[in-house]
Amino acid sequence: MKLLNSVFAILGFYLLLKANKYEFFWGGFFIGIFWFYWISLSFRYYHLDFLIPFVIIGIALIYGFIFRVIAIFDNTCIKAVLIFSLSFFSPFGFNWLKLELSLIDSYFNTQILFYALFLIGMVLLNRLPKRYKLLSLIFFIFCLYQPSLKTEKIPLHVEIIKSNINQDNKWNPKFEKSLVKQNFRDIFDAISKKYDLIILPESAFPQYLNLHPDEIEKLKNISKKISIVTGGLTYQNHKIYNSSYFFENGNMQIAHKITLVPFGEEIPLPDFLNKFINKIFFNSASDYSKAKTPQNFDIKGIKFRSAICFEATTDKLFKNTPKRMIAISNNAWFKPSIEPTLQHLLLRFYAKRYDTTIYHSANGGISGVINPR
Repeated sequence: MKLLNSVFAILGFYLLLKANKYEFFWGGFFIGIFWFYWISLSFRYYHLDFLIPFVIIGIALIYGFIFRVIAIFDNTCIKAVLIFSLSFFSPFGFNWLKLELSLIDSYFNTQILFYALFLIGMVLLNRLPKRYKLLSLIFFIFCLYQPSLKTEKIPLHVEIIKSNINQDNKWNPKFEKSLVKQNFRDIFDAISKKYDLIILPESAFPQYLNLHPDEIEKLKNISKKISIVTGGLTYQNHKIYNSSYFFENGNMQIAHKITLVPFGEEIPLPDFLNKFINKIFFNSASDYSKAKTPQNFDIKGIKFRSAICFEATTDKLFKNTPKRMIAISNNAWFKPSIEPTLQHLLLRFYAKRYDTTIYHSANGGISGVINPR
């Protein structure tokens, strides 16, 4: 499989660099559709299903335009530089278009330096006369280098919960009690199996958890037997936060999300447009609030960076290169689609880039331990 992925990666980038400006536009257009069509699926839960085709086409046009700009000069070197720059470009704060993900299951290294060398090799393969094209192999050979990273072992027995709760039920008040009961069943089951830590997904408690003192007290008491990390909303000072709650030895710590999902948790537009869109489409709902800096949980003496869904795939959360990260997600917004797989690839990508082991608990997604291999 790695050999096949490597061959297709070379072929794909080779054809992309040879494309003219019109082919670049249509390439970006269809990449926008097939890479990001799933974004529109969340509109089902706002009773805005009619917007789905318009959102898909809108995304396709944005990426069509971006790719057309890349091909504004018919020069292979400039195209390669601009393609490389896509890794650092986040339209509206959304950074999930990383073409180097096509290398993640190939023999080629996806680190920034090696990705640059790979693109240099692609330029030479495109531009050199036939008798010299083999020189490009030098750069591809350099890109085969894979540093040996040891799988980190920590002295903790960790239970990572994978749930599959339909988004229709997730925030339905009729299901709130049963979902909360299931969380406690999972926690007691982990205690019976002698786990040291249990990680539950984003919004596992579908409520403003800080406004439920009985549940908070129960979690604090249970945390004397097992450390608990779980997702829940926080309502504080008339602000709403998407939070990760940590309980240990009867104490509680809350880490708020610092990077919000564009057009999901915040509208990344000027204030007057923000209010207009929220009024027309989201019943005048306010954007979520966010913390300013990443937070860590000290779990039984071991430090973990806290991350919630989208932000676990942003460089900001890897500030100071944490060795371990707990990421919690709710992918049910976008099922069925490729979104959980895309997120998993991105988590693997960032784990490798920053040499960080990620403990990921997801509802409707891919849960487990991601080692930086």
